[in-house]
Amino acid sequence: MIKFENLGVTPPLVRAISEMGFDSPMPVQEAVIPLLLQNAGDIIALAQTGTGKTAAYGLPVVQQTDTRRRQPQTLILCPTRELCLQIASDLNDYSKYIDSLTVLPVYGGSSIESQIKALKRGVHIIVATPGRLLDLMHRRVADLSTIKNVILDEADEMLSMGFSEDLEKILAAAPDERNMLLFSATMPSEIERITGRYMHTPQKVVIGRKNQGNENIRHIYYFVHAKDKYAALKRIVDYYPDIYGIVFCRTRLETQETADRLIRDGYNADSLHGDLTQTARDFVMQKFRNRNLQFLVATDVAARGLDVDDLTHIIHYGLPDDSEIYTHRSGRTARAGKTGISISICHSKEKGKLRKIMDTLKCKFEKGVVPDSKTICEKQIFNFADKIERVEVNEDEIARIVPSIFHKLEWLDKEDIIKRMLSLEFKRLLNYYRNAATIEAVDDRHVNESQTSRTSKKQRDSSRRHLTADRAEEGKKILKLNLGRRNRMMPAQLIDIVNRSVKGKRVEIGRIELHDDFTLFEVDKQMAGQVIDAMNRLNVDGKTIEVRPSEKPGGAGKSHKNYKYGKKKRNS
Repeated sequence: MIKFENLGVTPPLVRAISEMGFDSPMPVQEAVIPLLLQNAGDIIALAQTGTGKTAAYGLPVVQQTDTRRRQPQTLILCPTRELCLQIASDLNDYSKYIDSLTVLPVYGGSSIESQIKALKRGVHIIVATPGRLLDLMHRRVADLSTIKNVILDEADEMLSMGFSEDLEKILAAAPDERNMLLFSATMPSEIERITGRYMHTPQKVVIGRKNQGNENIRHIYYFVHAKDKYAALKRIVDYYPDIYGIVFCRTRLETQETADRLIRDGYNADSLHGDLTQTARDFVMQKFRNRNLQFLVATDVAARGLDVDDLTHIIHYGLPDDSEIYTHRSGRTARAGKTGISISICHSKEKGKLRKIMDTLKCKFEKGVVPDSKTICEKQIFNFADKIERVEVNEDEIARIVPSIFHKLEWLDKEDIIKRMLSLEFKRLLNYYRNAATIEAVDDRHVNESQTSRTSKKQRDSSRRHLTADRAEEGKKILKLNLGRRNRMMPAQLIDIVNRSVKGKRVEIGRIELHDDFTLFEVDKQMAGQVIDAMNRLNVDGKTIEVRPSEKPGGAGKSHKNYKYGKKKRNS
């Protein structure tokens, strides 16, 4: 078995990571560490989250740091505050037996004055989110001229969050002769453009297949009617008694509503979304990491960069529009060689999204059947019985009180005691499922059909694909937004913008069609005027929003490559 010392890692680092419980390198570490220690130039590493990426680059950069030079020598860029703090903490753990090495996490939401003071005193490694680092660069306190290594961790996440321009400004300010390492779970075209511009003949390390999900994750999907989604969620989480996971929702409103319902129903849950203050987010995350919460209900943006060990399940309460987001969500379980389950609760309109995800990941998806009341109750009760069998009894601790308990319960026989224990433990569960309605099955035909058969269907439907003013759904109106794919507009972002703009009532959005320079979307006719008035007052990333009724065919313009989401009209 290969050891870290076989890769060239020095004894002080080996000692530190051994105390952390790491004896032998994971595949990505085995591939990347020797390259970095040999200064082998620029590297692109494609690997899923939870595969040991931080140690793969962290150990070499710590080992190569010259602590006598109190100047920034390595810059590590990551998408979120949470990941920034986690990386800095890991690097400090690795350097436990290296004197005077200084790691500075730089991120928004914390005192910029204290970060400025730390930079002026001198640091060796900067771990930063792009926005705060640019701010410090503009203030002329973050000097990148001495940087030898630039590392982009979760590069695809940073680009999906809109950091493309920030990254380019930062990379342009770093020395030309520096080494660059890019870590990413997927390889979208925008990353390929950045690597082509800022990397010099990079070596590529691929752990698993490109854009492939973690093979230790079991993927299960359930199809239910939209009205039954929450009931299905309850049944699925009740079926797994020891579940510890994240429930992903599409919007802030849905996130809060789902968390509130779970809390009202007696679950240890809380929400994480953009409307929370940073202090509130930190408090929720601390509770979740300490396992005081069983479920974290979160939006994709709020949950980016979270590093939580031993998650058993990821639940997609709404499928994302992008397969890469599904990969990132699912990758938060089955970390460090462990196994996990990724569950999708879909309604009938999401068949196309699920097929797209299946095609991209090319891994097995199982069709799940929402468990019935009897199955759930039996599973919970037998799990409870297993815990009773396995519990360690400390005779000394309970010796004093056991006689009085025996005396108190001596009138009950064994069967009575067991029945009362179960009734006491599972009263809420049994009462709920005693009269719980049956969840109807939904037809999931065509989900697993071949690409060829789907292509022929697409050809038959091509005449009615575009969202046009005269083809709106009954009771709907099609609006045109002046932001499109070039502005990094995505359906989830559009839904979020609309519902943040229109106060007091959630806006139901129908079909969405993305173009290069504009976006078409359906809303209820009665809400159209309110949506136009509310959104026309907004500014997004420095560009003023313009929304108006659509009067032209959605497919106008031969240069447009259309991306469509949501339901399509069917022949009557």
